[in-house]
Order: sequence, then structure tokens, then C-alpha cells
Amino acid sequence: MDVQTILIVDDDAEIREGLRILLGGESYMILEAANGQQALEQMTDTVDLVILDIMMPGMSGLHVCEEIRKRSPVPILFLTAKAQESDKLVGLMAGGDDYLSKPFSYAELVGRVKALLRRYCVYRGKAQAGSLNRDNILSARGIRISLDYNQVWVHGEEVELTDLEYKILRLLMQNPHRIFSTQSIYETVWGEPYYYISNGTVMVHIRKLRVKVEPDPQNPRYLKTVWGKGYRFEINEREA
Repeated sequence: MDVQTILIVDDDAEIREGLRILLGGESYMILEAANGQQALEQMTDTVDLVILDIMMPGMSGLHVCEEIRKRSPVPILFLTAKAQESDKLVGLMAGGDDYLSKPFSYAELVGRVKALLRRYCVYRGKAQAGSLNRDNILSARGIRISLDYNQVWVHGEEVELTDLEYKILRLLMQNPHRIFSTQSIYETVWGEPYYYISNGTVMVHIRKLRVKVEPDPQNPRYLKTVWGKGYRFEINEREA
């Protein structure tokens, strides 16, 4: 298996050094950037995960995340000194996949890193060589999704989804009309225990997913909200 590459972006040299030693000891290849501009210059297809500090001088981590999302669905783990739910949701809205509040334990960091990389490799197929199996594609209402890895087309045009957005869409499309509660979506997609704060996390990702696949995200045709119950993929609704 190829060595996985992690880009660490933090203006604090001591934090970068600590993360480099820790994750290097886990056999990852480490790239470092002291600011947002350096991070964007080092972003290539070889990067498998970005660990990104939010509070940096000049270009903030949120801005860096938005720029990365224009070119790559690579998982992004935010490091933040803020712990309020609103601050975390802002990070997710910018395109982040997960976050850790400072100070954090190294054990928790390594666990989050391994989980994000595992999901990214499994669902994008980065750990496997070979071309896409065109027969293993699910189609519904103009949306085509590969069941092998993260590749999605909307009315013939390919759209880039993050790892989590892809997993949510695949879950709903494979079970049309079934209503998934926010708890079931979170526990299935994130693979973690559900807490009340997880409601906001799921809502943010559903909202971002609608922007990418819905003709009118404010009036969704496919990713329906069933008030008080959850979400479903509507497959037979008549178009106006």
C-alpha cells in the first residue's frame, strides 16, 4: 500500500514539529506549511489529508479550506482554539470534515486521522489501482453515482463531493424513499456515537450537498426533508 501523505498547516512551529514527530512515527509522509499561501502551493493530488489550523495570520484556515475545496475533496481536519458549536459549524460550512479543539490528546488526534484516511481511501478507491467499473453505478433522476468510489454526475456533468457528502448521497440513493433520522445518518456515515450536537453537523452537510446536486437548493427535489423525522431521497416525484 502506498504511503499516505498528510499536509500540516499551522503558523506555530512547535505544533507542526509535534505533529510531524507524532504522525511520522505512524509511517505517514508529512508536508508542512506555516501559512495559507504555503499550504495552497503544496496542495497536489498526492495529499491524502490536511490538518488545518483555523486561527492563522493573513489567510485564515477557513479561507484556505474554501480554496482547497475548489480543487480537491481531500478530507480536512480543523484544529481550533474555539469550542463553541457555532464556530465548529462555520468550519464545516467552509468544507471541513472534522475538527479538534485545542488542547487535544495525541491519541484522539491519531484516531481522527486514521478514521478520516480510512473513509477517504475506501470510498474514493484511492487504495486500489485500476479503472472505474462502469457497471457499478446507481442512477436516479439525472444523478449517477459510482458505488465503488467518490464519483458523481448530475445531468451528465461531474461534480466533486467531499468524502462525507458522497457517503450521505450514496446512503440515501441506495435506499430511496426510506427516511433516515439525523441519528442514523450520523452513526452510519461518521461511524461515531450520536450526540445532540451532531444534528447541526448533519444539517450542514445536507445543505452543502443540496447546493451541489439540486437544481434549486432552496426547494429540493431529491434530498427531501421529512420534518420531525429526517431525510430521504425522493425518486418518483413528478417534475413540474
